[in-house]
Amino acid sequence: MTELPLVGTAPRVVPQRYDDVCITCSDEAIPVRVLRLLPDDLALVDTGVSEEEVSVALVDTGVGDVILVHAKEAIAVVAS
Repeated sequence: MTELPLVGTAPRVVPQRYDDVCITCSDEAIPVRVLRLLPDDLALVDTGVSEEEVSVALVDTGVGDVILVHAKEAIAVVAS
C-alpha cells in the first residue's frame, strides 16, 4: 500500500489494485470513466449503461480517467 502524508494526522493508506477485484470481499470491481469531479470527494462516472455518482476519496483521479469502482467507492485508477 502507498502512504500519503497528511499534516497533523496519521498517514493515509491508499488501497492497491489486485486483479480487478475488491481486496476485502473478492467481488469484481467495475471499470468506469470519470465524467466530472464533484464536491465532497465525489465524481460523476459513465458506467456504459448510465451515469452514477461514486466516491473518489481513496484515489487521486481526474476527468477522463478510468477507475475501478466497488460498492460506489473508487478503489483504483486503471488509466489516465
